[in-house]
Amino acid sequence: MSPSPKIPRRPISLLPNALTLANAGLGLLAISKAIDALAGSADQAFFEQNLETACWLILAAGVFDILDGKVARLTNSFSDLGAQLDSLADAVTFGVAPAMVAKVLLEHEGLIHSRVHFICAAAFSLMVVLRLARFNAEGDDEHSEFSGLPSPAAAGMLISTILMFLSLGGSIESTGARLTPWGWMRTNIPEPWRDELTQHLLLPTILLMLPALGLLMVSRVRYVHLATRLGGMQSRRVLVPIVFFMLGLCLVPVLFLFCFGIWYVGWGLISGLRAGREPSAQDPEREAA
Repeated sequence: MSPSPKIPRRPISLLPNALTLANAGLGLLAISKAIDALAGSADQAFFEQNLETACWLILAAGVFDILDGKVARLTNSFSDLGAQLDSLADAVTFGVAPAMVAKVLLEHEGLIHSRVHFICAAAFSLMVVLRLARFNAEGDDEHSEFSGLPSPAAAGMLISTILMFLSLGGSIESTGARLTPWGWMRTNIPEPWRDELTQHLLLPTILLMLPALGLLMVSRVRYVHLATRLGGMQSRRVLVPIVFFMLGLCLVPVLFLFCFGIWYVGWGLISGLRAGREPSAQDPEREAA
């Protein structure tokens, strides 16, 4: 009696899913650090230290979010489980965690009213969920561009602005007793100017960013996929932006991430406005004329 043939099972690599779970784990840890900061808000140094840690955890989770997709492509181990797991992890790490960090900061500073802070934070989180649901429903396999601002980029823009707020306050950007280059530049800014920048510019900007970035995520504004764009370039040309990116992160990480986020978000908006003003080649009214 011949043995029954084995039914082939679709191989599912554990490594991409493990990286995705690491992404979610860092997001949960960031939420925990934000809660710790709020609980110890009476101690300003303790509050800022925990809030800074939460910010860096979210940014580190973005690295795992990039790696899980790259590893899945290299190992050819795409699966429905991995796709759903990735969306759930992104909802926690780039939706709930950044909104929680922003709300904790706004509550600590007492900008307006706690209900306003909650509404703006909830708007950001819910737009992340809507964007991820739309992405899954459309099943867009084209990775050269995104329709709407990607949720990791939105979270990065928000978090880098919070880090800039903390940096101008003077609590971070130092290595032991020595200042980083940005820390040294910050000391040359007069204290009244720094207070004006943090309390009357950056803090209201963080509040407005929450719904604004949320709307950009569910919009149809096209944003380029930087990893795919770099992957399509020649190896020699790829090394140049990578080298400058790493130098910026090493020398002035907070300032560099803040400027990089403004450039990426603004680039998509400007490109979208230009595309909207240019007449389409398939416009029937133009063809009739």
